[in-house]
Amino acid sequence: PRDFLHAVANLQAELDELRNADHALDQLDAQLETLQKTYDQHATKLSKARAKAAKKLSDTVTTSMQQLGMKGGSFSVACESHSDSPARHGTDSIQFLVAANPGQPVGALSGVASGGELSRISLAIQVATADCGEVPTLIFDEVDVGIGGAVAEIVGQLLRRLGSQRQVLCVTHLPQVASQAHQHYRVNKISDGETTE
Repeated sequence: PRDFLHAVANLQAELDELRNADHALDQLDAQLETLQKTYDQHATKLSKARAKAAKKLSDTVTTSMQQLGMKGGSFSVACESHSDSPARHGTDSIQFLVAANPGQPVGALSGVASGGELSRISLAIQVATADCGEVPTLIFDEVDVGIGGAVAEIVGQLLRRLGSQRQVLCVTHLPQVASQAHQHYRVNKISDGETTE
């Protein structure tokens, strides 16, 4: 009898749910509409904040690029709305665009910049966002490729400034960059013609 009563209760609950399905759907539709409006408001606010920050970051990194031996180069952050449907990080698609030299077309950072340019642009971004990040260690390789003199001195100073807030590891061949470090490690490559260490 107990199993029978339990089965009857389950069937009654299921029947009530089916009878009230239209009412439940109306409630869900209303709730969905409210949530969509809330999402749209937050997504719009986020898009406006991103556009403002993108302009500021673009200007700051472009200015730094001039100091880092990339005269005439430019950096921009493209924020494009990609969808009206809800997504985890809003409706924007963010892309870093760069022209490393004057007269070059702007393209995606990953496809346009060489290794040394990429490293210097990364340095400029890290300096521009130093107060925002929480990454404890930054590693720069080839940051001094194709530069020397006063530009190398600026690179060293920027790396040292970053080093006051977090650990910076930098592979360098230039004394102007190395002289700004707190500690040095010398790395040598030794080969006997058959093996290299």
